[in-house]
Amino acid sequence: MWQAATWDPRRIDSELALAQGIGMNTMRVFLHDQLWAQDPEGFKRRIDEFLAIAHRHGIRPLFVLFDSCWDPDPKLGPQHPPIPGVHNSGWVQGPGLPGLRDRAGWPKYKAYVQGVIGAFKADDRILGWDLWNEPDNPADQYKGQEGKEPLVRAMLAQVFDWARAADPSQPVTSAVWWHDDWSPTGGKLTPMEKLQLGQSDVITFHDYSWPETFERRARQLIPYGRPVICTEYMARGNGSTFDTILPIGKRLNVGMINWGFVDGKTQTRLPWDSWKKPYTMDEPTIWFHEVFRADGTPYRQAETDLIRRMSAAPKGVVPPPPAEMPVVPARRVRR
Repeated sequence: MWQAATWDPRRIDSELALAQGIGMNTMRVFLHDQLWAQDPEGFKRRIDEFLAIAHRHGIRPLFVLFDSCWDPDPKLGPQHPPIPGVHNSGWVQGPGLPGLRDRAGWPKYKAYVQGVIGAFKADDRILGWDLWNEPDNPADQYKGQEGKEPLVRAMLAQVFDWARAADPSQPVTSAVWWHDDWSPTGGKLTPMEKLQLGQSDVITFHDYSWPETFERRARQLIPYGRPVICTEYMARGNGSTFDTILPIGKRLNVGMINWGFVDGKTQTRLPWDSWKKPYTMDEPTIWFHEVFRADGTPYRQAETDLIRRMSAAPKGVVPPPPAEMPVVPARRVRR
């Protein structure tokens, strides 16, 4: 998306218009360190152009700097086409395992963090900085990632320091995403989760499970006394849907950012298990993620209507469902 050869502001404008049309006011958007290494000035220009488009549509993005999910060996240039029938087959980690293992090269990541944040540190078009997506995700679809978590944790501690040294006006965060107890007292936090929750200006988390699990996890995080945002949810086949989860977030005043938006090369309408059994012959019974089809029509109109109603309602208020159409009694016709 961000490289000069594949930069498509027209597509960005059309998709953010869809988001605006259903009342969304933020979008989680991934950056990458290799884009900075390739062309820092061009990268900053494209980020600025993206922000101008987003601002026209009332969207303040949450930018993600690093990521531990999927392919651990990212490379610049043209990316391979999607693997047929497979969810997120082209997504890449950042910085990736080779970069993590080369501790002597870590200063270049400091330059990336401070270069990007420093360039936009006073820009109120940005909601915040999500420093590392699921840092302790093992990405076990790919082999040879032993020893990754300690390296990521060591770098993430520095990333928080680098980001704060850039003095951004926007908050910084990194989302917790697994395990069962994130409570500030009595919780069973891992070292990574302690780092994330201790250093984040706003609390962020991911949850793709049933509504009762989502609510329990959200309530565990509210006592930290900071704003709470769910930065990933909505996997229909997992029991996480707009219908069941979004009203809970609205009632608890938790910000909500779903995964997926318009069906495209990520193929995340397909479920995670497509890595084991690709959907090459048939489509899944229900789409896993995504809100809109490639042509801009809603996957399910009732969902976009719900998002629009929730967005328009006051904080903490779950609007009632629309009144059902009246049932018209059948008339007896004389012959």
